Formats: sequence, C-alpha cells, structure tokens
Amino acid sequence: MLKKAEWRNPWLWVPSLYYAEGIPYVMVMTVSVAFYKRMDVSNKEIAFYTSLLYFPWVLKPLWSPIVDIIKTKRLWIILMQLLVTAGLAGVAFTAVLPDFFLYTMLCFSLIALCSATHDIAADGFYMLGLDSSRQAFYVGIRSTFYRLAMATAGLVLIIAGYYENKSSIPAAWNVTFIFITILFLLFFIYHNFILPYPKNDKPAHESEKHFFSVFIKVFEEFFKKKKIGSAIAFLLIYRFGEAQLVKLAQPFLLDPKNIGGLGLTTAEVGFAYGTLGVGALALGGILGGITISRKGFKKLIWWMFAAINLPHILYIYLAFFQPDNYFLITLCVAGEQFGYGFGFAGYLLFMIFISEGEFKTSHYALCTGFMALSMMIPGAFSGIIEEFLGYKLFFIWILITLIPGYFIIRTLPIDPEFGKKAE
Repeated sequence: MLKKAEWRNPWLWVPSLYYAEGIPYVMVMTVSVAFYKRMDVSNKEIAFYTSLLYFPWVLKPLWSPIVDIIKTKRLWIILMQLLVTAGLAGVAFTAVLPDFFLYTMLCFSLIALCSATHDIAADGFYMLGLDSSRQAFYVGIRSTFYRLAMATAGLVLIIAGYYENKSSIPAAWNVTFIFITILFLLFFIYHNFILPYPKNDKPAHESEKHFFSVFIKVFEEFFKKKKIGSAIAFLLIYRFGEAQLVKLAQPFLLDPKNIGGLGLTTAEVGFAYGTLGVGALALGGILGGITISRKGFKKLIWWMFAAINLPHILYIYLAFFQPDNYFLITLCVAGEQFGYGFGFAGYLLFMIFISEGEFKTSHYALCTGFMALSMMIPGAFSGIIEEFLGYKLFFIWILITLIPGYFIIRTLPIDPEFGKKAE
C-alpha cells in the first residue's frame, strides 16, 4: 500500500493524468460523431446535438470556484474519473437499445460535464503538485500526452471497424465502448493510488467567506482588460472554419461516393486519424511552440492563423476529385491536422497572454469557455449548412470563413516580446 506522499516523481502522474484528461473529451467530441454516423443518424442531427455537448466546457468558468472551495483537487480528479467511467459504461450498454440516441446522448452529457470539471481540477492540481520550474519543464509533456489521447479516437474506430465486420454495428460499438470503459477504469484505479497529496491542496476556506464578491470581481477584471472586445472576437472567430470541419470531416470520409463522400470504412477512418493524423497534429503543435519561442507571438500570429485555415483546401480537393488512393487521403487528413496543431499553439498562447493578472487561473478558465463556445456555435449549424450546400460547396464555404479573422487580428494588443524566449 503506497503512503500518502506529498510529492511523487511527476513522470509517474503528469503523463497519465493528461492522457486521461484527453480521453473523455475525444470520446464526446470525435468518437461520438463516427458512432452516430454508423448508427444512421443524419449529418444535421449529428452536428447539432454533438455540438451541444460543448456546453459544459463553455460554462465551466461558472463552477470553477466551487472546485477551489469544496474539498481538494485530488478528490475532484478521482471522483470525476469514476463518473466518467460510469458514463462510458452507460454508452456501451445503451448503444444496443432501440432508443439508443436518447440514452447515449444522456451518457455523453454526463461524460462531458465530468470531463470539464476534471479539466479544472487537473490544471489546478498540476500547479499545486509542481513548483514553478517543474511546471515549465512538464508543460510540453502534459500537452504531448493530451494530444496522444487524440490517437485513442483512431484506435477506437479501428476496433469498432473490426467488430463491425464480425457482428452488427450496435454490437460492435457495445464491445468498443466496453474496451474504453475498462481502459479508463484502469486510469481511475492508478491515479487513486499514485497521485501525490500536495500540502497546499486544500479547500480555499478563506475565499469561501467572500465567495460572491470575489466571483464578481473575477468577471469585472476580465472585462476591463485592454481591447477585451477584440480579444473575445478573436477567441470566437479563430477556429470558425475548423469548428465546422471537425463535425463533418468524418461523415464525409464515411459517406459513399454517390452522395459526395469518400466511402471509407470505420477502421480506415480510424487509421487515418490515429496514425499519420495524430502524429502530424502533435508535430504541428510542437513546431508551433518552438517557433513562437524563437520569433515571438506577434510576428507569427498571421502565419498561425493561416496554418489553421488554409489546409481546408485539402478537403476541397478530396470533395471534388474523390480519390481512391487511401494513402493520398491519409496524407490530406494529416496535412490538415498538422496545420491545425501548428495554428492552435498560437491560440493557446493568446489565452495565456490575455489571462495575465491577479486572477490568472480564473481568467484562463474564462478563455477556455469562449474557446468551447467558438466550437459549439459553428459546429451546431454546420450540418444544416452541409445538407443545403453539399460537401463540395461546404468545404469552399469554411475556407471563405477565415476572412473576418484577418481584420480582427489587426486590432489585437499583443506585446511584441510575448512568447519569445529570453536571450
């Protein structure tokens, strides 16, 4: 039996904690799309209802102070991992029911709520469990393992595709979600024993007395920041095209060619995203961070905005030419993922920049709320737009939506030295 150590080697828990943090997010945001597509739910319904699952991430700043005030971050992490495990099990066993859509959506909603709360607790625990120098050292590690969790989506789709060939589609997804439930249960058990007990991980009793006044001040200080209107507009518009693409990319790859898709199997889509796709995403993110540290954020923001939007041209190519070459299709997926990873590094850094100040943690949580909103709103209506335009015009449309962002970027108050490594 492990003792309740105040400190443990971060390699024992930082990688696993952030890998576990990414799994429920990718199940809700990525795997659910493929699952409902294979269960013959329409693109319009898939895009709309799975986009609503962003709500917990949009609203999590509202209850982030509760995580600070009640109990410890460690307890919140363990409790949320247990509830996520229950939610995944719920998806597994309701996928085979006649009313699967209602029940699985309820389970995905539970997973989303617990995952958003887990994010708050894990980020807070990271700052409590490590000193400032180790926080800086392990920030790349935590980011990398969070991105590696994205590869789990590819693995899940490969497993689902394998069992689809051996049984019915509902039964295949039942087995697949049982697998991911067991995997997450192992993370819950492991973290219950291995997470340290930092001395300063305790309820913020002092803040409890002035909860409402502090809560209001957090919001007041955030909205008093210089050019905050431009900053919020940037957070909402930066990924406008990507928010629409992410909801329809998998349905496009899975749909038969006679209705505009590429006719890939579930396993082929999983392999494309889980191999070259996730590798390109991680590489793009790493290169984005390194480049910013050398050149500074202000010099690179235009290039990063272009990187996250211009690769949508690859989907225009796929929609118009519908190639049969699977390796070529995978390269296009990887190219789009690389651009997203490179460009998203700039988005994350901008959130850190705008969060500077007395309430850094709460203001960063507010930024992540706007980040989730930027994905939820465009994603919710993307299915309606695609069904009206068809895949070809839809991908042209999302490329055009990058235009407003260029005007917004010109108004941002970015320090030229921000993000640049000191010589």
